Amino acid sequence: MTQSEQQPVYLIDASIYIFQAHFSPYLEIQDNDGDDLSALAGYTQFLLQFLRRNSPQHIGVAHDESLFCGFRHRLCENYKSNRELPDDNLARQLAGCLELGEILGLASFASKEFEADDIIGALSHKARMNEDAKLDVHIVSRDKDLAQLLAADQDCLWDYNANRKRFRADIINELGILPEQIPDYLGLIGDSVDCISGVPGVGPVKAKALLQRFASMESIYANLDKVAAMDLRGARKLAENLELHKELAYLSKELATIVCDIPDELERFGHVTLPELRRQTVQVDRFADFLSRFGFAKPEARRLLGNARVLAERL
Repeated sequence: MTQSEQQPVYLIDASIYIFQAHFSPYLEIQDNDGDDLSALAGYTQFLLQFLRRNSPQHIGVAHDESLFCGFRHRLCENYKSNRELPDDNLARQLAGCLELGEILGLASFASKEFEADDIIGALSHKARMNEDAKLDVHIVSRDKDLAQLLAADQDCLWDYNANRKRFRADIINELGILPEQIPDYLGLIGDSVDCISGVPGVGPVKAKALLQRFASMESIYANLDKVAAMDLRGARKLAENLELHKELAYLSKELATIVCDIPDELERFGHVTLPELRRQTVQVDRFADFLSRFGFAKPEARRLLGNARVLAERL
């Protein structure tokens, strides 16, 4: 099988699909005790559908468990300060989502230190290091920050629910910068979603102009005299502003940079090999127990279990 015929490695950003289900006004599911089960039920439906439609050979799933305790929060206490910890019910569903991946035969990872983005970054890095087969990486998420990981032309960021795939060339056309420049870009303009400040007064237009002239933030700061002389409105003031907020700019870039090299031996995802991402068979009996334990209604449980049996027979 040639490289062009090989399936990509699929890396799923679990939180996107868990919280889409949790907040969806069209998906209100309760367990047998009347407690909300929307997040777990919606995520279960998503995974089963994804596996049925795509039949992936290699797949990894990244979960977030580092809210308010990861390394970025030690760098900046304001980082993602607009988020809230899950209540007991949602926390139970989140734990169930992590367990579900293992039951369905998917390599699943979480960390108290690193975010799901870092897990995906590490897995994509390891997949590309495989000497037997250079596989494309398809990141299943709508999180724009993950676009910085699109290293090869056929790598893509796949917004699954919208059925929109964005390749490296698409990111360049949309932003006017290379995908690997996204941390520099966010370091300059900031990211209100994650409470990353950026440099005050620097917006997308100026950031794009800077990164089209200079390759990185380091290069920008090594050439502030040239920044001041750029054919750009307010160039001299821009250079002064960059100098004034240099420390904040570098901190913002660090917060926005996905970590791909994980030296910590305790973080399994940092040392995974491609064979460890190979999809395993569904544990049907364990899945039946899982559905019962989380209180899925019997008709829904039967339907989901039937879908899981079909997947198990196909693999």
